[in-house]
Parts: sequence; C-alpha cells; structure tokens
Amino acid sequence: MMEIEDPPSLVRPVVIAAFEGWNDAAESASAVVDHLLKVWNARVVAVIDPEDYYDFQVNRPSVGVDDNGFRSLTWPSTHVAVASPPDLDHDVILVRGIEPNMRWRGFCAELLACIDDLGGELVVTLGALLADTPHTRPIPVTGTATEPDLVDRMKLEQSTYEGPTGIVGVLQDACVKLDIPAASYWAAVPHYVAQPPCPKATLALLGQIEDLLGVSIPLGDLPDDARAWERGVDELAEEDEDIADYVRSLEETRDTADLPEASGEAIAREFERYLKRRGDEES
Repeated sequence: MMEIEDPPSLVRPVVIAAFEGWNDAAESASAVVDHLLKVWNARVVAVIDPEDYYDFQVNRPSVGVDDNGFRSLTWPSTHVAVASPPDLDHDVILVRGIEPNMRWRGFCAELLACIDDLGGELVVTLGALLADTPHTRPIPVTGTATEPDLVDRMKLEQSTYEGPTGIVGVLQDACVKLDIPAASYWAAVPHYVAQPPCPKATLALLGQIEDLLGVSIPLGDLPDDARAWERGVDELAEEDEDIADYVRSLEETRDTADLPEASGEAIAREFERYLKRRGDEES
C-alpha cells in the first residue's frame, strides 16, 4: 500500500487527477496537473510502487543525473501531491501518473485508499481525446458526473458513453462502487494535430477547473503558447490545400451546430474568468 510521507492535515480536499496514455490526447490533461503542481507549489506525499502495475519494457525507466551529479533512475509511476491554493477555502490533492499496464483494479483500490486517508471529498479526473474539431474554434470540453446531484449542482451531464475505456473510466467506476463523488472533464483535441503539446486544450481544461473551484489560476505563458500553437497549425494548413479544405469543412460544421445561446454562455463564462483574474492581479 502507498505510504503517505509526513501526512498533512487537509481541509475538505478536492482531488484532480490525470494520467498519460490512452486518456491523454496530445498530453493535454496531464499538462493541466503539471501546471497546477508548479503554480500551487504542491508537495508530493505519496508514490505508488510501480513494480506491480507497470511493464518496464513498455514504460521504461529513464536514467539521468541528479543535482549532486550522481546518475539516478526515475521509474514510471503515479504521484500524489497536496496543495493549498491561495484564495481557496479548501485544499487540493493532485494525482499525476501514467496509465498502468496491469492490475488496474488493484491500482485504483490503492490510489483511492490513499485519497481516502487524505480526506478527499470529490474526485475530478481529466482526459483528452482526438476528435473532428477545428483548431480555429474554442476547444470543446465535456463534463460528466457519477451522481445525479453532482450533475445538477455542477451543471454537468450523465455519461452515456459505451465502448473501450482507460484508467480514467476504471477509476470513475471504482469511485461509484465506493460511493465517492466523482466528475470528469474531457477536452476534444483536433485529430489532425495529435502530436503534443496542445496548450489550447490544456487551457480549456484549466478553465473548467477554475469554474469548478471558483478561483483564478495563474496561467503563465499558456495563453501565448496557445496562440503560437494555433498560428503554427494555420501555417501548416496553408501549405496543404487538402488540409485547408478539411479545416474549413470542420469550421462550417461546428458553426452550424453551435447554438447562439450556448456560444453566449461560453463567452459570458470566459469574461467572468477574465474579470476575476484582473481583480486578483490588481489586489
């Protein structure tokens, strides 16, 4: 079982989790947790022993040089960190890992036991998938929850997905069986630019986390990175007429499907985030 180092006393913590692999198109979801670990100065308190869950011929350890000049191995694993974000009246547990290669049920049981020991009250998983969406439009994010009251309170949807799933889906199912409230946000990444990173999708997921927690998150260089990413994809499309035509067809489909009132709500939410961030910067 995971051992918690110097167990912290946390206030009504919310769990935010993301895993590299099948659930993480263009590494958009794991980049969210990486960003939060940095801007919230999170402290790692537990690490899953990778021996039981990872195939090291698939997810190989990496060798490097530490701060003292000694060579060291870094093994693929899943880390649990804690943070106390400013202007938030509760704490956050951040889970950042790699989708395990085996024993998924045992993996989820061990992870949720650690979360329970830390007092986690809500588990929020993040994912990203490749989709027929144009890079020139806002990245769509779908939010679902496991319980009807969460669906109503957080203005999410009840998931109707049927088909193959990854560790995020298995973790959600484990939460249901243990009566742990859980929600999930998935960003749709343009499939024709699947290579990481996709800062625009990472920003879209961060916006959902801001809405969920009711707090502004320092974004650093992400907005500039997202604009640069979009310009880069524009240039690639201009060099290939077939891709340019395809992007235009996706734009027409998206613009036709988007309801004016839905677009207005999205603009209003973004404006509210902007005003809150400006207020935080000026205070």
